[in-house]
Amino acid sequence: MIPARTEQVDSRMNNHPTPEAGMSRPKRKTLEERIAERQAQLPPLKEGKEFEHGPAKFVFIFLLVFIVGLHLVGLVVLMMLGLH
Repeated sequence: MIPARTEQVDSRMNNHPTPEAGMSRPKRKTLEERIAERQAQLPPLKEGKEFEHGPAKFVFIFLLVFIVGLHLVGLVVLMMLGLH
């Protein structure tokens, strides 16, 4: 009785088709091929639109403004200390 149970467990765990079974799985495309197909389906980018992602644009502009602001504050502080 125990060997029959292990055969059932083995048959459930081995669900891959074998060459003897006459069943062949369709070959899956490579990652590069799937990415290329997805990119081919995208519409062309509009000219002058550098950022496709809104939050990335927001972060980029925020960092630019923040860095320029820090430089200006640093310049004012140095000028007040007379170290310009």
